Amino acid sequence: MPQLARRLFALPQDLEGAAQSWLEHGERTPRAARLASSVVLLRDSPTGLETWLAYRPGSSPLGVLAFPGGSLDSADDDPISWLGPSPQYWAEQMGTDDVGLARRHVVGAIRELFEETGVLLAGPDNASTVEATSTPEWMRARIAVAEQEKTLAQVLDKRGLSLRTDLLKSLVNWRSPDFAHRRFDTRYFAATVPLGQEPTLLEGKGVWGRWVNAAKAIEERNSTVLGEEVGQENTVGRTLGELMVPGSEIMLEKMATANGCIAYLSYKRKAHVYQPTLVVEDGKMLLEVEAAKTTPGDPQRER
Repeated sequence: MPQLARRLFALPQDLEGAAQSWLEHGERTPRAARLASSVVLLRDSPTGLETWLAYRPGSSPLGVLAFPGGSLDSADDDPISWLGPSPQYWAEQMGTDDVGLARRHVVGAIRELFEETGVLLAGPDNASTVEATSTPEWMRARIAVAEQEKTLAQVLDKRGLSLRTDLLKSLVNWRSPDFAHRRFDTRYFAATVPLGQEPTLLEGKGVWGRWVNAAKAIEERNSTVLGEEVGQENTVGRTLGELMVPGSEIMLEKMATANGCIAYLSYKRKAHVYQPTLVVEDGKMLLEVEAAKTTPGDPQRER
């Protein structure tokens, strides 16, 4: 296993005020973190691993550019047709004794992925998946789930489908810094796109999203190319580290060095929590995270 080190990351611009206040007034009790799930979508390409990134308006705790995901909702506890590893298995993978919580995160991950991209990890049995989820009918279903007019369980039940939980892989747990006003406790998962499906933006909500080559994004991390392409007021002129939370950037680094989807998904991971702390270096506020160094040249301080 790679040696863990204390690594330094840029402080996102929208957290500067909260960080300054935290420093000036002394540490206080952190705000409660909302539970969230996110899915790193992957595909192989001739130039290396690609992942789906999308713009998130506002000050999302997942970052300005992020993998599909969002907070859990009460319907994630509803009974739902389930195929694949049991909630007990997921609890073990995620390093928690709370089986109900693990189940909620898995359902929430599949729901959020469906809402935001139309990719649906579900099928009629454990050997097949639903196809052609880019039709107007499926878009209506996505909007209904996103606006909580229907639950994912209702959408699946109507079509005789079950969750394919075997298509997910548990990655890491990312927690927003203590000083943030909006905090997420996010479980990240990974998945490849099922046959006959392709991610698309949610009608009326999606602003920008596309497949991004992980190695290219990391290679250009100190440039503002991606931010300029997204073209939003809070992306133009910003580097990758100013657009993504450190947890996402770390995952992107690991994708950049992985030899394809199978290698990335089969890598044995231990349950790990990434939670940044606020530090001041040479008068500049930064986030410090305990994580393995995966690429040369990035700021780091060994323990």
